[in-house]
Amino acid sequence: MTPVVLLSRRTLEEVLPALTLLPHPIRVVADVGDLASVVADVVVLVDAVTDLVGARATCRRVAIALPDLPVVAVVTEGGLAALTPEWRLADVVLQSAGPTEIDARLRLTAARRLAPDDDAASAPTAREPAAGGLVVDESGYTARVDGVPLDLTYKEFELLKHLTSSPGHVFTRAQILEDVWGYDYYGGTRTVDVHVRRLRAKLGPEHEGLIGTVRGVGYRYQNPARSTP
Repeated sequence: MTPVVLLSRRTLEEVLPALTLLPHPIRVVADVGDLASVVADVVVLVDAVTDLVGARATCRRVAIALPDLPVVAVVTEGGLAALTPEWRLADVVLQSAGPTEIDARLRLTAARRLAPDDDAASAPTAREPAAGGLVVDESGYTARVDGVPLDLTYKEFELLKHLTSSPGHVFTRAQILEDVWGYDYYGGTRTVDVHVRRLRAKLGPEHEGLIGTVRGVGYRYQNPARSTP
């Protein structure tokens, strides 16, 4: 279990309700100064659901005062667009995330903190697939095509990252739904089709072919010049 401190003036149920279903020890504090008394191996959750400007200042204060504590911001999907490296975050979690995703993010955040420095130095930051001039920056949650940043939502970015992780590999809609949306998502596979359409629209006419459709199966990331019917 990962000890968690939520930095918020609201209750845990208001900020991240699914966390109440997990067995992690949780403490809620209202001010950065209250963190002085917490144990050293905690993960700090910062409430960034309603006040993004204030939350950014809070995250920076924690990073400066307690640099050894990993900070995870809790945001809405709309708030993702405001996140930048200046927040000095270890990770981010959506307020609507389910218990499975939250648990994984907490465990991985805690594990990264304990990992050797050389592992951190070798962690991937930006990955450029072999086709289309598309660059996916996993650590910064950004993507660029031919040097132009793409304005993606969190799920659009996660979908693009998943497809580009294995160029040429065909992912079924069910696989994508499970891997990107998680086991606790109850929507249908049409959600995948909708997000693929949005991704293609944002890639633009010249690059929409990077995401190929395999009829009756699913989708793959491909080089249009090498694709087959």
